Amino acid sequence: MSPIDDLPPLREVIRQHALSARKSLGQNFLLDLNLTARIARAAGPLDDATVIEIGPGPGGLTRALLALGARHVIAVEHDTRALPALEEIAARYPGRLEVVCADARAFDPQPFIGGAKAKIVANLPYNIATNLLIGWLTMGRWPPWYEMMVLMFQREVAERIVARENDPAYGRLGVLANWRCETKILFDISPAAFVPQPKVTSSLVRLVPRPAPEACDRRLLEQVAAAAFGQRRKMLRQSLKSLSVDPARLAAAAHVDPTRRAETIPVSGFVAMARELADIRSEKTSIA
Repeated sequence: MSPIDDLPPLREVIRQHALSARKSLGQNFLLDLNLTARIARAAGPLDDATVIEIGPGPGGLTRALLALGARHVIAVEHDTRALPALEEIAARYPGRLEVVCADARAFDPQPFIGGAKAKIVANLPYNIATNLLIGWLTMGRWPPWYEMMVLMFQREVAERIVARENDPAYGRLGVLANWRCETKILFDISPAAFVPQPKVTSSLVRLVPRPAPEACDRRLLEQVAAAAFGQRRKMLRQSLKSLSVDPARLAAAAHVDPTRRAETIPVSGFVAMARELADIRSEKTSIA
C-alpha cells in the first residue's frame, strides 16, 4: 500500500514498464509519493481544479494530484514508454486523467480545458524547462488561461526566475517573470530524491499571473532587457546603444542615471524604457 493510493510503488511501476530515465529527454523521476504529494499541495486547493502536468513519467505527481482531489488532470507525455503506466493510473481514477502523447513545446492545452482556468503543476524536464516557462510568460493574451504555475527547476534557474534588482541572479528572465507574475521559491528538493540523481539541487517555484501587469509592448520589453543584460557589466549608456536609440532618453524615462547597470534597474524601470522605445520608434515611423 502506497502512502496516497493502492497502486503499486513507483519503483515497481518503473521495473514493470522498463522506464529507465533518459538523459536525452531531461528525465529525473521523483519516487517519493509523500514528496510528490507535497508538490501537489503547493498548488493550493485542488478540489474541482483542472491541472496541466508536463512530463509525468511513471506518474508519481499525477497520482498525488488525483489523490488530493483534482477533478481533471491532463498529463502531457512525449515518451511513449510511459503511456501504459499512465493508463493504469487513468483506470484507477476513471474519467479524471486524460493522457496526451505530445511534445509539450508544441502543445496547446486550451482546446482541452474548454475555456476554464487551469493550474500548471509539473516536474519539468530540465532540458526544456526554461523554454516552456518563457512560452507561458509571453503569450499575447493576458491574463492567460492558467491561474497558477507550480514548477520544478534547477535551483540556479529558480533563482533567476524570482530575482529582482540588485540580486546577482537578476536578468532577462527575472524581468519577464516578475513583470507578468508574482514569483516565489517554495522549497528545495535534494538530488537524492530523484532517479537518477542530478548533480544540482532543484527548487519548486510558484508563479501567479498578475491580473494587470504594467502596460508595455512585451516584445520591446524583451529587447530592452536583452540589450541591457547582454552587456551587464557595462553602464546603460553603453549597453543600450545596440537598440539604435539615445540611451540617455531611455534612462530618463525610467528616472535612472544612464551610468547605472542593468542589475540595479527594477522591473518598472524596464517597462518605462520599453514604453519610451515604442514612442521613439513611432516618431521615426511618422517622420519617414
